[in-house]
Parts: sequence; structure tokens; C-alpha cells
Amino acid sequence: MPDPIMTTVTATLSDQLRNLPQYLLPQRLLTRLTYRLTRIRLSWFKDRLIRRFIRSFQVDLNEALEPDASAYPDFNAFFTRALKPGARPVAVGDQVVCSPVDGAVSQIGKAQADTLLQAKGHAFSLTALLGGEKERALPFLDGAFATLYLSPRDYHRIHMPLAGQLRQMVHVPGRLFSVSPLTTRMVPDLFARNERVIALFDTVAGPMAVVLVGAINVASIETVWAGAITPPLGTAIRCWTYPSTGAGVIKLDKGVELGRFNMGSTVILLFGRDKVDWEPRVQASGVLRMGQRLGQCLGEALPPI
Repeated sequence: MPDPIMTTVTATLSDQLRNLPQYLLPQRLLTRLTYRLTRIRLSWFKDRLIRRFIRSFQVDLNEALEPDASAYPDFNAFFTRALKPGARPVAVGDQVVCSPVDGAVSQIGKAQADTLLQAKGHAFSLTALLGGEKERALPFLDGAFATLYLSPRDYHRIHMPLAGQLRQMVHVPGRLFSVSPLTTRMVPDLFARNERVIALFDTVAGPMAVVLVGAINVASIETVWAGAITPPLGTAIRCWTYPSTGAGVIKLDKGVELGRFNMGSTVILLFGRDKVDWEPRVQASGVLRMGQRLGQCLGEALPPI
């Protein structure tokens, strides 16, 4: 593994020193503590914590379904708050890909065979990201990818970029590094090292992967069909396969909620080769809102999901 202090020759001494604690912190212990603290329902505690968070990150509650900060039973309920109907219009069109989240574009583009860009000077393996299974990664080689970072102030529910039928879900345990822009620049293979939940769908554009990347203080990742996937954090890869017909089929419309982060993190969206063309206006470091037009399906569409 590369020396954490010599990650890139262009890294400043300040960045190196700021990032060093990432390797020293008791990541799982801190994450378990965060899980408990964000679910304390004592009014004086949770109200003070929520008010301080709103001031620190300039959270706008006017667009929230519940604009009264004191009405949330605990901090986690506030953090994963729903929005008012219509607050996030979804781009129209069965073959139009919409942003699954509010967030900043970390990277967007096309994979180079099995390689995805993490940050300037850093790349990582698509196969490693998807749990090390070559067969799972095969549909996405040379395909389109978008890495979207959710800051603490963002809306933290994740929505469907296209209508899709769930084929498989995979939980890959791992580290819990921060996914802040600084850490993304400094920690090699960050997204393929952190804990993550991978949801694989069949869509009009073919296979689609939505990868929910955990991080320190991301105390739980949930999906709408299975509830909380983490905790427990675990040490073994877990895989669930869903039927294509009959009872147990899971279909989700474009724009509906897919899951949520109980504390913030990153979503990586994957499509196959020549299946999706990203919007030219969407560039790295740009800001997106959930539902905003992100791309267009290419070629002849598959049958509607």
C-alpha cells in the first residue's frame, strides 16, 4: 500500500498532515458512537444538536416536509428528513437519466476498461469497487460512471436515476475513511476500500449499478426494500439475489426513493459501454440536485421496466 504521507507528489505538507489522522482514528468505534448519539430522543439534547448543525452548515428547512426543527424525534430523523412534494422535480423522459441525489460531482466520465478515476493522480478498480467479482463488473467495463459526494448539509435520501428492476444487492464490508474532497485526493483506492452497498438493476439502458459508499460516521445505510443493511458492519461480503418474475420482484420507478444514508457519504452510478451519454454541462466540481437531468440513454432502448 502506498505510504499515506506520500500519496502523491503534488500533495502539500498541510494536506498530508490533515489527512494522517484518517489512518489512526478508531473508525468503527466512532461510527458506533455516532449511531447511538444520533438516535438519542432527549429533547434538550437532540434539539441542541439539531440547532447547532443547522447553524454550522446553513441548512435550509424551508424545503423540508417538516420545517420545525424541534418536531424531529432525534437527530437522525432530522438528517434524513423528507422534502416537500415538488421540491425536486424529476427530469422527464424514460431514457433521461436523473441525478439520484443532491450533491457535488466528484468525477464523471467513462471508465478505461476496469479503471475509474477517483481524483487527479488517483484511479481505482471497478472490479474491486463491486466486491472483487469479475463477472459482476463485466457489464460496466469501459462504461459511464458518475461519483457524487453528499456534504453534511445535503438532502440524504437516494432516488432512482431510471426506472429499474432490482437484480442483486451486495454488502461489501471495509474501512470507514471520510469521503471528503481532501480524503478523496489523499487516500488511494478510497471507494474500493470503504464499506459499501451495491444495488444492481436492469433498466432501459441495460445494467445499472448504484453504489452507496459508507464513511466514518455513516452509521447506517438503508434501502427501501431491505431496511438497514448496516449495522452490523460485519467482515464477510453478503449477497442477495432477487427474482426476475413472480412473487418477490422489486421494481422501482424513476425518481422514487431507493435508500438513504444515516449521515452523509458518496454515491457512484455505473452504466455499460455506449449506454449513457452524460450531460456536457455536468462537470467535476459542479453541483447537482436530485432529479436534475444527468444524462441520456444511447441507442435502441430495451423494453420498459
